[in-house]
Amino acid sequence: MDDKGKTENSSIQKHGGYKKLLTYQKAEIIYDGTVYFCKKFLKKPDRTIDQMIQAARSGKQNIAEASMASATSKEMEIKLTNVARASLEELLLDYQDFLRTRGFKEW
Repeated sequence: MDDKGKTENSSIQKHGGYKKLLTYQKAEIIYDGTVYFCKKFLKKPDRTIDQMIQAARSGKQNIAEASMASATSKEMEIKLTNVARASLEELLLDYQDFLRTRGFKEW
C-alpha cells in the first residue's frame, strides 16, 4: 500500500472499517436503545414502533454503506451520510414527540 491509502496496482482507495467509526458505534447504541425503548414504552399496534426502529436502523446502516462507498464515490458517501443524518433526525423528533405528548420535559 502506498502513502496515499491506495492498494498497489489499484486506483481504489482503502474503505470500510466503519465499525471503528465513532459515529457508527453511537448509531449502533442508538439502534439498540431504540429497540429496548419501543418494547418497554410503546404498545402494539402503534405504528410509531416500526417507524422509530426503522429510522434508527437506517441511520446505522447508511453510515456503514457510506463508509463502504467512500472508496469509489465521494458523492455517494456524502449522499448516504446525509440519509443517515436525516434518519436520526427523524428518530429524534419521534422521541421529542413522545415526551411532549406525555407532558414530559427534555433534559
